[in-house]
Amino acid sequence: MTTRLQKAALLCYLTDRLVANGSWCGETHIQKSTFFLQEEADLPTEFEFILYKHGPFSFDLRSELTSMRADGLLLLEPQYPYGSSYATTENGRELQKRFPKTIDRFRLRMEFIAQTLGPKNVAELEQLATALYMMRKHPNKSSDRIAAEINEVKPHVSVPEAKRAVPQVEEIVAKLKALQ
Repeated sequence: MTTRLQKAALLCYLTDRLVANGSWCGETHIQKSTFFLQEEADLPTEFEFILYKHGPFSFDLRSELTSMRADGLLLLEPQYPYGSSYATTENGRELQKRFPKTIDRFRLRMEFIAQTLGPKNVAELEQLATALYMMRKHPNKSSDRIAAEINEVKPHVSVPEAKRAVPQVEEIVAKLKALQ
């Protein structure tokens, strides 16, 4: 069982790694990165994700990010005219120091996801995370059928885009598993 402070330390570390790897680090980056890590790297965050407007989304994670801002662990910095991005505060970095074993246990996997997903734009993140969501929901379906289902639930994601996302997700998952 992971405590709330351990989860917060993991999320602060992930935020730092996303920023260090060139991520815009808006909520979408944190949502999709956490989804991949929770589903495929056993990150013990225990957030419930649903398929929402732009792919898998956790209202619990959104609430946690808001709480972390209120606790002074994260900042939400406006980046006019584009939106806001998250940054870890000094308090957030101090919290990470309190849980070195927890962070060390997931460090390589979080670094890999930050490197892999951090530079992606929102559309790319949506395609990849939705592909993972559908692959987990329908583990025995072919890649072509998964791509068709992605297009059915997300008509703005073309079938060719969805078909490209599926093997990319398979590669990400394989690399994550190799890091465990």
